[in-house]
Amino acid sequence: MSEPFAAAATTTASESPVPPEPIIAVEHVYKSVTDSTGTLEILRDIDFRLAPQETAAIVGASGSGKSTLLSIIAGLDTPTRGTVRLAGQDLFALDEDERAALRARQVGFVFQSFQLLGNLTALENVMLPLELAGSRDARRRATEMLGRVGLGQRLSHYPKVLSGGEQQRVALARAFVVEPAVLLADEPTGSLDFATGETIMELMFALNREQGTTLVLVTHDRAIAARCDRRITIEAGRLV
Repeated sequence: MSEPFAAAATTTASESPVPPEPIIAVEHVYKSVTDSTGTLEILRDIDFRLAPQETAAIVGASGSGKSTLLSIIAGLDTPTRGTVRLAGQDLFALDEDERAALRARQVGFVFQSFQLLGNLTALENVMLPLELAGSRDARRRATEMLGRVGLGQRLSHYPKVLSGGEQQRVALARAFVVEPAVLLADEPTGSLDFATGETIMELMFALNREQGTTLVLVTHDRAIAARCDRRITIEAGRLV
């Protein structure tokens, strides 16, 4: 090989893009529970990677293990075998307090049932994760985020006087206000009517694009799943 050609080949090789490290790596995860009737296998050898800013829908029939998998990805449940790496950190090499601290820094949550604190106003609900993280401008950031989700006039309202769609907007604001690397959503439109659910999903995907978050959502809605970069289908506890 001539020297100029060799140099060109070296340059080309050195300029090849390096694939990004996965933000989430689910590594051969199994989950089973045992009771007096025997052992139930919930998840069997689940293995996949998600890149930063990727969106993924976990889909499957009821009882297939979708929500269990999401809980394991969050470190809220522990696998029988296997592990999950979040931003390179082995979740299950950490104790519960360390996992909670990692979640506080890296993960936002949106639930079907909203999970708002009834004794706090919309503003206080959104301020809470910021205050727990020691933010000095929690009120300003929470106010701006509630304005972003269209609730700038509802700051002082308690969850009980908000509609389902408004409560989910508060939940979205609370999840995104900390600018998480990962957002986990479990049937985020399951408690909402079709039109309200469509509005909430538009807002969720818009916020996700703005912040460059990796989004993982459990859904039974094929239209929502089709909007994601990837669909992770689980059937009887296995990847399909």
